[in-house]
Amino acid sequence: MTPPIHIQNVRLIRPGESITEGSLLIQGDLIESVDGPPPVGAEVVDGGGRLLGPGLIDLHTHGIGHFLYERTPEEILSASEMLPRFGTTCALPTLYRVMDRASFGHLTSLVGVLDSARGARFPGFHMEGPFLALPGAGADCLPGDLALLEDLISICKGKILAMSISPDTPNILPVIRRLKSEGIVPLITHTRATVEQTSLAIEAGAVHATHFYDVFPLPAESDPGVRACGAVETILADSQCSVDFIADGVHVDPMAIRCAIAAKGFRKVLLITDSNIGAGLPAGVHETPWGFPVKVQDGRGARVEAPGAKNHATLAGSALTMDAGIRNLHQWLKLPSEQIWAMGTLNVASRLGLHDLGRIEAGAAADLVLWNDDLTAHTTWVRGRVAFPQ
Repeated sequence: MTPPIHIQNVRLIRPGESITEGSLLIQGDLIESVDGPPPVGAEVVDGGGRLLGPGLIDLHTHGIGHFLYERTPEEILSASEMLPRFGTTCALPTLYRVMDRASFGHLTSLVGVLDSARGARFPGFHMEGPFLALPGAGADCLPGDLALLEDLISICKGKILAMSISPDTPNILPVIRRLKSEGIVPLITHTRATVEQTSLAIEAGAVHATHFYDVFPLPAESDPGVRACGAVETILADSQCSVDFIADGVHVDPMAIRCAIAAKGFRKVLLITDSNIGAGLPAGVHETPWGFPVKVQDGRGARVEAPGAKNHATLAGSALTMDAGIRNLHQWLKLPSEQIWAMGTLNVASRLGLHDLGRIEAGAAADLVLWNDDLTAHTTWVRGRVAFPQ
């Protein structure tokens, strides 16, 4: 039997509550106790006064480094081993081009490797579509189709944790209700929905918006000089709804995050990356499977490297990692640090129903990160085992 691990001389992050000096005992894949003495035979780890908190959880990510989740099962497994270096211990690989019936064989192969991930855990997929109103970065835009949905649910064998939908997609309300009945979290996005359409989607059970502000254009102006209200205002005004942001300073202005916190409080604001190929890589040009390279540059995200358009190239997804997002939020927000940490841990786990994650307490999963002073990962544990450094 693996001996218990006692991590001492740390500042424990209890997300949303406090940061206090203490210690923690890992037994197997769980937190056994907090602030107790080390048992005889325990491996003792001196944290050097560093922060120790639950691992970061990313509910919206398409890839990391050179790996694209939906390309091959092998890339899913390789991405899992890369993520802990950024303090991410759990993620939902996000798919957007493999939900049609012609792709079911490939989707089955992706489902089959999730439980084999040896780095960050992958409890299930986030499907960005196919029932969307606006395509964004090439996602499918199909009307609500319960037959297709049932096929996806069957093929994925309980491995769909979230599905992005648009309130203005035809026949979407039965889809939202079916997702809720299956325990799948509907996420509002890619929408130009009206107040009424958004309100009906919320009433049906869609109470979270992903990559908020991005692909959320206003409804068409019907009365010149009168600013139209739509999904953004309706979501901000509804107390049931939570939202998440790509906190890279490129996809959304930090002011929008401050606005959401003012409307909802910190517990209903979440951090995501929406990361893709290029995330976590050094600045420079990187090849992709899409027929064009992307250029990663600090402060500009990942952009299509197109001849003659280098200064105005189109965004090619996000190059954000979760640790960088946390660092940005600490810079932008005048909130207690424990509240900011909740946005990447406890708030995400609570929205997804992953109640053993995102917490520092006895019985919670031993998915932990010991942080350097610059908020880069020093040591990452997943299921009680060191996942970084390897």
